[in-house]
Amino acid sequence: MKVNLNLLNSKMALYGDNNESLARALNLSQQRLSAKRNSTNGAEFTQSEIQIIKERYNLTDKEVVEIFLS
Repeated sequence: MKVNLNLLNSKMALYGDNNESLARALNLSQQRLSAKRNSTNGAEFTQSEIQIIKERYNLTDKEVVEIFLS
């Protein structure tokens, strides 16, 4: 599953987040978050991480699908 980086990046910017602050919120290293964002070596967001992001950015179910399941 490939993450829609443009949409995720726009939501991060809208809420004043960067890689470091989102990694902290997800309890991940910046390197691990980067791997998940770029789907490197099979790295994928877990359901609980997606839920945290959904709540953090007030995403609709449609936006979650567009970002994580497209």
